[in-house]
Amino acid sequence: MTTLIRYFFAALALVLVPAGASKAQPYPNKAITIVVPLAAGSGMDTLVRLYADRLSSALGKPVVVENKPGAALMLAAQQVATSPPDGYTLLVSTSSAMAINLALYKKVNYEVKDFTPVSFYVKSPFILVVNPNLPADNVPALIALAKKSEPALTYSSPGAGVAQHLSIEYMKNRFDLKMTHVPYRSTPQSIQDIAAGHVQLGFAEAGASLPLIKDGKLRALAVSSSSPLPQLPDVKPFAEAAPAPGFEAVSWHMLFAPAGTPKEIVERLHAEMKKIMADPDMKKKVADIGLLPIDPPSLPETEAYLVAERKKWGDLVKQLGLEATQ
Repeated sequence: MTTLIRYFFAALALVLVPAGASKAQPYPNKAITIVVPLAAGSGMDTLVRLYADRLSSALGKPVVVENKPGAALMLAAQQVATSPPDGYTLLVSTSSAMAINLALYKKVNYEVKDFTPVSFYVKSPFILVVNPNLPADNVPALIALAKKSEPALTYSSPGAGVAQHLSIEYMKNRFDLKMTHVPYRSTPQSIQDIAAGHVQLGFAEAGASLPLIKDGKLRALAVSSSSPLPQLPDVKPFAEAAPAPGFEAVSWHMLFAPAGTPKEIVERLHAEMKKIMADPDMKKKVADIGLLPIDPPSLPETEAYLVAERKKWGDLVKQLGLEATQ
């Protein structure tokens, strides 16, 4: 009788095991989606698709790229902020959505605390370009010209409060310069009008300005990152060219997961991205797009960088009187 009771309770224990316990599978066990805040064909989209393929091979599951442009890069962030924190929906974002817009816009439907950084893998530097007819062949000459010019030199950007606009303002603050901002509605128009002489200078996106630089229609004086751009190895970082120690004004790309995503999943994704970005072929492809590949820093270092960027750009937005103006 005792043996029968033992068998009964053993059988009962098997029946009472939680349904998912025997079926638990390691991450990932289904497709992962990376939400991109820009349209297909953009530099960011091209890069995400490059590493999504490699991430898929490393993880053994499909990695799908979903483009969700709109609302100044904030539509994608809003979507991922409310996604389940299970590692299956990720976000690529930039300094605009994760630092600048938080101060610039009256209403932002997400908070910093809604996300966990996974990988800081690339910087998007700007190139300080001038019209070739401007009598300034280097940064010190440009600064000297800006200090004495009447009327003030003009600079373009794709709009008030965007990273290119704030980068020039950051330079103006550093050297106490007076220049007049001419905002445009698009990046190509803002750059082409420097080449045409309608405005005199600007911090321009590398991908859009490199062809004009190579054709001699723009003169490149410096890059805004702390290290040179591979496609312009002879153009010094602004910090060195000015000189202005510690100066860096870049956008960046980061991979985020919703807050609350298990630590082991975040660490797994971080480790895989670090391997992917260390590959020389990947670095070359990133540079060919006009971006600056970096060795992804640790997760704590990435979080600290985010905090510093939010303060840097948020403070500048407030100083310029642009807080909550959009």
